[in-house]
Amino acid sequence: MEQGAPQSEQLEQLVERVERLLLRHEELQRTHTLVLDQVDALKHERDALKTRLQAARTRVDTLLKRLPLDEPVLNHGTEANADL
Repeated sequence: MEQGAPQSEQLEQLVERVERLLLRHEELQRTHTLVLDQVDALKHERDALKTRLQAARTRVDTLLKRLPLDEPVLNHGTEANADL
């Protein structure tokens, strides 16, 4: 604020700045609320994906347990090289 400006002009400028700051504050509060909503949605999505991953792991483990243990596993390429 300028030294030579009348007090009423300085006060008016201060009021305008405060009003702009209040508007900006309200905008930031709305943005913050939206971001919090997005965070909540992403947390729910993450939790759902973790649940699906765990279910898939359980299914894979179940399938692996069903594989026969007494049969040798063929290694592609190893038997062909053994004849050489």
